[in-house]
Amino acid sequence: MAATAMPSTNSIFFHSCIFTDFRAKLNSRILLLNHTSRIRNSRSFRYYSPSRRTGCRFFVKNVASHQQQQLQDPSTNRSDGIALDAFRPDSASIASSINYHAEFTPLFSPEQFDLPKAYYATAESVRDMLIINWNATYDFYEKMNVKQAYYLSMEFLQGRALLNAIGNLELIGPYAEALKKLGYRLEDIIEQEPDAALGNGGLGRLASCFLDSMATLNYPAWGYGLRYKYGLFKQIITNDGQEEVAENWLEMGNPWEIVRNDVSYPVKFYGEVTEGPDGRKEWAGGEDIIAVAYDVPIPGYKTQTTLNLRLWSTKVAAENFDLRAFNAGEHAKAYEALKKAEKICYVLYPGDESLEGKTLRLKQQYTLCSASLQDIIARFERRSGDSVNWNQFPEKVALQMNDTHPTLCIPELIRILMDVKGLKWNEAWEITQRTVAYTNHTVLPEALEKWSFELLQELLPRHVQIIEMIDEELVNTIIAEYGTEDLHLLEEKLRQMRIFDNIELPAAILESLIKSQESVIEVPAQDESPDKEKEAEDGKEETEDGKEETEALDSAKDPESEIKVSFEPDPKQPKRVRMANLCVVGGHAVNGVAEIHSEIVKEDVFNEFYKLWPEKFQNKTNGVTPRRWIQFCNPELIRIITKWTGTPDWLTNTEKLVELRKFTDNDELQSEWREAKRRNKMKVVSFLKEKTGYVVSPDAMFDVQVKRIHEYKRQLLNIMGIVYRYKKMKEMSPEERKRKFAPRVCIFGGKAFATYVQAKRIVKFITDVGATVNHDPEIGDLLKVVFVPDYNVSVAEVLIPGSELSQHISTAGMEASGTSNMKFAMNGCILIGTLDGANVEIREEVGENNFFLFGAKAHEIAGLRKERAEGKFVPDPRFEEVKKFVRSGVFGPYNYEELMGSLEGNEGYGRADYFLVGKDFPSYIECQEKVDEAYQDPKRWTKMSILNTAGSFKFSSDRTIHQYARDIWMVEPVVLP
Repeated sequence: MAATAMPSTNSIFFHSCIFTDFRAKLNSRILLLNHTSRIRNSRSFRYYSPSRRTGCRFFVKNVASHQQQQLQDPSTNRSDGIALDAFRPDSASIASSINYHAEFTPLFSPEQFDLPKAYYATAESVRDMLIINWNATYDFYEKMNVKQAYYLSMEFLQGRALLNAIGNLELIGPYAEALKKLGYRLEDIIEQEPDAALGNGGLGRLASCFLDSMATLNYPAWGYGLRYKYGLFKQIITNDGQEEVAENWLEMGNPWEIVRNDVSYPVKFYGEVTEGPDGRKEWAGGEDIIAVAYDVPIPGYKTQTTLNLRLWSTKVAAENFDLRAFNAGEHAKAYEALKKAEKICYVLYPGDESLEGKTLRLKQQYTLCSASLQDIIARFERRSGDSVNWNQFPEKVALQMNDTHPTLCIPELIRILMDVKGLKWNEAWEITQRTVAYTNHTVLPEALEKWSFELLQELLPRHVQIIEMIDEELVNTIIAEYGTEDLHLLEEKLRQMRIFDNIELPAAILESLIKSQESVIEVPAQDESPDKEKEAEDGKEETEDGKEETEALDSAKDPESEIKVSFEPDPKQPKRVRMANLCVVGGHAVNGVAEIHSEIVKEDVFNEFYKLWPEKFQNKTNGVTPRRWIQFCNPELIRIITKWTGTPDWLTNTEKLVELRKFTDNDELQSEWREAKRRNKMKVVSFLKEKTGYVVSPDAMFDVQVKRIHEYKRQLLNIMGIVYRYKKMKEMSPEERKRKFAPRVCIFGGKAFATYVQAKRIVKFITDVGATVNHDPEIGDLLKVVFVPDYNVSVAEVLIPGSELSQHISTAGMEASGTSNMKFAMNGCILIGTLDGANVEIREEVGENNFFLFGAKAHEIAGLRKERAEGKFVPDPRFEEVKKFVRSGVFGPYNYEELMGSLEGNEGYGRADYFLVGKDFPSYIECQEKVDEAYQDPKRWTKMSILNTAGSFKFSSDRTIHQYARDIWMVEPVVLP
């Protein structure tokens, strides 16, 4: 990979001497180093003082100390007797590099050196070092022609990159010192970085944790995504609730990305499919765009391995700008093609209520798949040299689809192999199945994508033809498995398993079914045996039974009509393509993301497929990176953990966290643990005041629920419980309140999708309750309710270390896994939750007594909904009391009838309490009473907190990635020499 910026002098010293195999590159870099060093060390740099608008020139000698350049420890040798740490940059060389970028890689005017400029210069100095490792990593992968995993995801919720990068490079100290010399604190510089707006929730954060672990564990891998200009949205909380504005994270540029103008691929929509004289299909005409690569380096922890996240941006060629129309004043017409292309990468998850929205989403998904696969195939061909063997493609490429969004990889890979590379159908189909794997992240029907057949056929006509071929293969497999004797059974299996929903069977299969039924109902030929002849002679009359049988056969339906009626689509229902079914059929592995979720996938969501191909189905419980989620966001805690486990190795070997279990009753550890939590809570106090204006007490319990706002995640249950708590407080004397309730600060955060009306009502309800409770002088610090706007990774990095209770209270069986529960547990936060997703495994590891459990179990949910539909459910009086209190107007004039009404009735859309808030409410508030009791015993609470951290060892993404690599990708770690 070519670097677009000159690396810092010291980083070239550090990285150029690593590889024996790249001696020629080493020599050329040393020559460049000598030349650059002479320039930098003999000329003056303009030093920008943060307190002055004008700069003054001064000289900086940009070399590491002589001692650093000597061989320190033979055990750290990498090649040619050169130690890994021999050329680690010191603070002086880092300061010089920052100044170099401030002057020679400017994004700002030269008159001042303020915080934004200092951040960008700092980031670019770090990027220099990453580029050296980055290029060396892929030089080595190219040379060794390794098998590589490719992780395709619509989301990568990265968070800030600066602290993560210098932390993984083990340069936090030198960078802090360098910036101090330049007049800044590292903490202030870090705060200048906006979160990359490339994701929304757990799906994207998981993808980013996985990239960190893949790099740290030295697995050859890339991530592929889209470069969203405006992200999902920036959330603003007003008196009317949530409002959305576009993200501006790219407004000042992104120092971490490198545009690869030489890496671009054509992507086509619409058009028609023709057949050439050789029988090969050709997709022609239509709308053409170009996908351009933007690369982001992903450094591993304590390793030179630096992986790549390749993001696609979209444009059209210059000739598509209609200059004649522009000069004629028809400006919109002139740049119509440009805007159509650019808007593909404007927004993550554009609203899909309209046909235009649906079309845009489908274009996004296909752009990701097509550009990424063209890139992967080009790399495979380049590494193969002159002898490309396509049967070896699955031996060099593992492609993981993160949920159903990248499903079009399956027909797209087949299209390229057949239409471009000339392979036969059977070859292309086998290669695709051996290459692709699918991670399921949800059991929610709306998330198991089903695209309109007509839309897909119009937008991607060739892909529909290929999906038809895949569907026909599947239908034949189902018929072979279940036979044609029982048409009703076969009809049911096809209805559940076909990729196409409500679409006629292929003509050849219909004809085959008709023939099979004709043979079944055909009258058997007369037996000509002597016994039968004698019997016929002896008895000329037919029995009554025989007559009835003959009459039945005579009146039987024509088999062709019967088959067509049985398998005929319903003209009143839409024709759809089921992407999840295509994922299962088209790949070699399907995994859930928690043990309970994987069982639901096998026993419910894809049960028919599981019975057909049980070997495909696996569990891979999610995980999170302990580097970002403890080391870099909670330095108070890492010092304690390292001290009591006796080693810092727990950051890459989290099994060592179990050592903490030996010391849970130790007074010294408990005291240190509480003090660390207190300091983190003070940070939260300052943060909340800055972001919301509310002042909260650090002496209260910090009770946190931060995640995407959705009815199944049940923020509504939480806030209803708070309303109950508030009402009971109001009914008590001050003395009773203090005796009964532990003080709490209830913190919410998360975004409701812009068109999800009910979720936005919940946000409004939470903020209204907060506005009332927080200004009630009778309650004071005993209860506060705070909604943190625009929740993202950086907000989580503040809230999670200071949290004490975290709510993971989804309706059982509806949360696939969750990852925030793991982050909270790692940071010593105690969970309250249902037996759902990864909660089940967390509770097993931390101990049943250290997890507050309530609510219905997953296997009970269907029965409870049936009971509700039959009118047998009797709500708890306390629940009815809360609803009445809300309707009284105590929280303001907003009409909450729709919200409260969704919890009532026995049937109907938006009614009948589908997510069982009312059913679980009594269990929930009773469990909260146990929380209060435990919190008032500091020693007990601290012990529970320590055991949560100790039990979180299982939930490192390092562990999860090892399992993917071993069981699905068949990829080995590749350690650079």
